[in-house]
Amino acid sequence: GQSRNVVVRNSRAERNVAGIEIENTIGADVYDNVATGNTGGILVFNMPNLPQPGHTTRVYRNKVEGNNHKNFGHKGTPVASVPAGPGVLVNSNDKVEIFDNDIGDHRTANVIVSSYFSTGYTDLSTSEDFDPYPEAIHIHGNRFGPAGDSPDNLELKALKLAKFGLNGRLPDILWDGYVNPSKLEGGKLPPELAICIDNGDAGIVNVDGPGGYKNISTDIEPHRCELPRLPAVELRAALEEKGEGA
Repeated sequence: GQSRNVVVRNSRAERNVAGIEIENTIGADVYDNVATGNTGGILVFNMPNLPQPGHTTRVYRNKVEGNNHKNFGHKGTPVASVPAGPGVLVNSNDKVEIFDNDIGDHRTANVIVSSYFSTGYTDLSTSEDFDPYPEAIHIHGNRFGPAGDSPDNLELKALKLAKFGLNGRLPDILWDGYVNPSKLEGGKLPPELAICIDNGDAGIVNVDGPGGYKNISTDIEPHRCELPRLPAVELRAALEEKGEGA
């Protein structure tokens, strides 16, 4: 955590709570990895009590499958709040691009986008610069497998049953619905801060966490947008080889 210009590649993460995690990091490329059998596959998040807020992460060309392990994190620790069954989980982080991954077989959702307010550690102190809202999230060109048949959360279980039926599934992408009210324009986030989805027939469910799960929406139209592609991470050694390092 709290790093800059990170590359995580050619790794296998299995039987952990957090398979691969990018925490409070500025500039990360996560690619060509396998995450399977964990509680959560790949996590990109910002902790509230650390001085460096992270942003700008690319998650691509990974195989993220079957991350449904029971959470065995110590009670009261941040990882103990990770639900079983997200493939990729983004929490309180900005400028995250998720593309060209194989993601499937997750009981809660293939991708979860959530805020600090949906975690189990909202009693932690927060740093002065902490931004709890995930913004500028770009999800495109992934290959999604089955997900959302048995979410690891009582509210989500009830939601699934009520809205999608006993044998139904939650959509591939789940969003808790928290937005920064000070940034809304006409009742919605400006395009450059939105959750943008261009992923075939993949759907999204906004579970309305702020409203207590009362106004659930599966309308994808607000998310039919595009964001600029994020730049590749260039490691310092590579720059020095090009003669660009100091």
